[in-house]
Amino acid sequence: MERFVIIGAGAAGISAAQVLRDVRPKDTITVISTDEKVHSRCMLHKYLGHERDAQGINFVDADFFEKNDITHIACQTVDKIDVEGKKVCYGEYWAPYDKLLIATGAGFFIPPIPHFREAPNVFGFRDLSDALKIDEAFARGKRVFIVGSGLVGLDAASALCERGADVTIAEMAPRVMPLQTDEYAASVYQKAFEDHGCKFLLGIGASDAVVDGEGNITEVILSTGDHVPCDFIIMAAGVRPRIQIALDSGIAAERAIQVDDHLRTSAPDVYAAGDCTGLSGVWPDAMAQGKAAAWNMAGIDEVYEKPYPFKNTSNFFGVTMLSAGRLDLTEGAEVLVHKTAGEYKKAVITDGKLTGYLSLGDISNEGLYLYLIKNGIDLSAKKDKIFRLTFADFYGINEKNGEFAYQV
Repeated sequence: MERFVIIGAGAAGISAAQVLRDVRPKDTITVISTDEKVHSRCMLHKYLGHERDAQGINFVDADFFEKNDITHIACQTVDKIDVEGKKVCYGEYWAPYDKLLIATGAGFFIPPIPHFREAPNVFGFRDLSDALKIDEAFARGKRVFIVGSGLVGLDAASALCERGADVTIAEMAPRVMPLQTDEYAASVYQKAFEDHGCKFLLGIGASDAVVDGEGNITEVILSTGDHVPCDFIIMAAGVRPRIQIALDSGIAAERAIQVDDHLRTSAPDVYAAGDCTGLSGVWPDAMAQGKAAAWNMAGIDEVYEKPYPFKNTSNFFGVTMLSAGRLDLTEGAEVLVHKTAGEYKKAVITDGKLTGYLSLGDISNEGLYLYLIKNGIDLSAKKDKIFRLTFADFYGINEKNGEFAYQV
């Protein structure tokens, strides 16, 4: 009987636990997590907006651990991994393992702006514990200053706007969601948020702050010198993989924990998956990594396929968008645009292959365009119908065996 230990109960950790239980029904599985409850970070805005409670953002059944005979040690942080003795330390306790998975995720980052790192009213928005702190702060004051207009920042803004918050969002880039949009798509989202009461400060950053006697930030000082009063701040301008446990344990890590194509770390029988590896910050990719790591931990050879180069879907105030590949690499590329009253699509084609795709409105055919980007399919003969493509344009029946096969 083997002992499997998983550090982290996010997408990667829980996916790994489920696979391990499926393929190793008699072995022991222990999940150690800093959070009390399992939750989807993709659904945190639903909790913050009071649309769902904590159980409502749980992505597994409430009795997941019990029915799968998995030990869940909640509200505990692993302080050290003894890679030679093959055990992990949390608090005053040690948990021995035969195979270990590090799935610690990523945390929010506070840049070195004066007072920001010390102020008690500066929060991230990555975990349920963050949402709980923001909820408590909102009960004391409704003026919120959000640093960053990416998906995390807009998630928090949309939730708080619906609750009547006075929201100001500062973004160093000249448009909102700079990694996922172009100028037109950004303008659509910006207007949707402004219609719901948000204010944007684009191309502007925070440079200092005014604090009260308790160290709370009461005004953010902008790079322009202007002051913006606030009751609390949400940092949403970037994340950092949680790698300290690896560094402290002698496991190879720089910006992220280093893994091979089987998600093995530099330490024997220690694997890593999810955001802590830096391979992808997308929820489905973290789940896929957790599953692949679990197969390998169980002794079943599984090479982890790299995820799509970039893929995000979003839906704010009824405006849906798919962004895939690289939209910014347009030098030497052909950029095609389709725009109607209710729809906007953009394709970036490099050397006859789709390298970037943006769809605002109808994203029902997203799987096809993700497939085209990932597999580098030559579209030279199909550029005239790039926005009307279906799988039928690429697949047909193989005359020999009757299966679907790619038509070269």
